[in-house]
Amino acid sequence: MNKVDLAYAFGLKPEKAIAYFKAKGFAFSWDWQEVWQEAHSRAFTVAKAMKLDILQDLRDAVQDALDNGTTFQEFNKDLEPKLKTKGWWGKQEIVDRSTGEVTSVQLGSPYRLRTIFDQNIQTAYNVGRYRSMIENVENRPYWQYVAVMDARTRPAHAALNDKVLKSDDPFWNSFYPPNGWRCRCRVSALDGGDLGERDLKVESSAGKLSERDEIVSQKTGEMAPVTVYKGLDEFGKKVTVAPDVGFSYNPGKFDWQPDPKRYDPELRKLL
Repeated sequence: MNKVDLAYAFGLKPEKAIAYFKAKGFAFSWDWQEVWQEAHSRAFTVAKAMKLDILQDLRDAVQDALDNGTTFQEFNKDLEPKLKTKGWWGKQEIVDRSTGEVTSVQLGSPYRLRTIFDQNIQTAYNVGRYRSMIENVENRPYWQYVAVMDARTRPAHAALNDKVLKSDDPFWNSFYPPNGWRCRCRVSALDGGDLGERDLKVESSAGKLSERDEIVSQKTGEMAPVTVYKGLDEFGKKVTVAPDVGFSYNPGKFDWQPDPKRYDPELRKLL
């Protein structure tokens, strides 16, 4: 199974990531697309986790992983037996609330827990990183897209590797990672000296961004817009890339309004 690469987070205090995740509310959803894009910045949700105690168990496990740096193995070891005891595991016949039909659905599984862990941890760290970079944007106004660049890196993400744009470029409204399920990309903040030392060029997304409709649900045929970038990759080759459907937004930028009463005294200092 893929592992989230959090090596870049070494030296980054996780408090902002912790605060971001703690500020979230809850949202019930039968299908993942029912909680759309920036709404994920305000609410924790897991598709087909329709009981609050199940959603709370999943959320608490992610929060513990953020708070204590637990691994996926520890996360899974503690959570799997708890979910099995409560009946949220494996394939089951359940009434689809939107159609009233009985359908076979996948509830808990090792793969789903891995996805829940990776997606929430990676998003929280990227949001924490975003807020730290915004605080220091006057000193480091240039942002560089960094893909992992290994055999598991998606071509669309590899095409954006080393791309440098100003922090306020509209590109980051749609392409700030994660840009898909279990995306491992990140962003690095640079100053003018960094650009010279690394021979990096700052570009603009002006005239290079557009939208196209992509299918969200095979069941309903629902379509939704995704942002498209047309430009050149780091080798000068023409590319047309887009985030996965449902990921054309910046999770660190949208409507994060934490409630100070939900924080420990030490975390309140960060608000």
